[in-house]
Amino acid sequence: MTDIVDKETRSRMMSGIRGKNTKPEFHIRSLLHRNGFRFRLHTKDLPGKPDIVFPRYRAVIFINGCFWHGHDCHLFKLPGTRTDFWKTKIARNKENDSRAMGLLAESDWRVATVWECALRGKFRMNDTVITERLAGWIRSAEIKLELRGIQPEV
Repeated sequence: MTDIVDKETRSRMMSGIRGKNTKPEFHIRSLLHRNGFRFRLHTKDLPGKPDIVFPRYRAVIFINGCFWHGHDCHLFKLPGTRTDFWKTKIARNKENDSRAMGLLAESDWRVATVWECALRGKFRMNDTVITERLAGWIRSAEIKLELRGIQPEV
């Protein structure tokens, strides 16, 4: 399958994709800040450079794009072109995620992952629910939390 845009347009589009300060990150940060939480951003001295860090609670949040991290949801679709490249790229991202979470756990950090599908798409979660779940987790002693889009009933 060929690309629907020319090479220069695709290059410009791909260069616009950023690894931090994304719309999903701003959204989660806004929800947390409105509820009184204060945090650090993209702390380089922690494995995986978590998107949001709560030193007081020894908790971190990763906000992952479903495509880039190979999430098993309705938003992920492997491209029809250069599939070997994308499979390798996404597998490497998953390995990096797993390694970072393991290192954080060894250092007694608690880890939450908020998936893009929890924030957008037809199965997104309500902002109130997201805020309540994150706030409850931050204040609790739970080790892990994963927020994903609402699973459709089968």
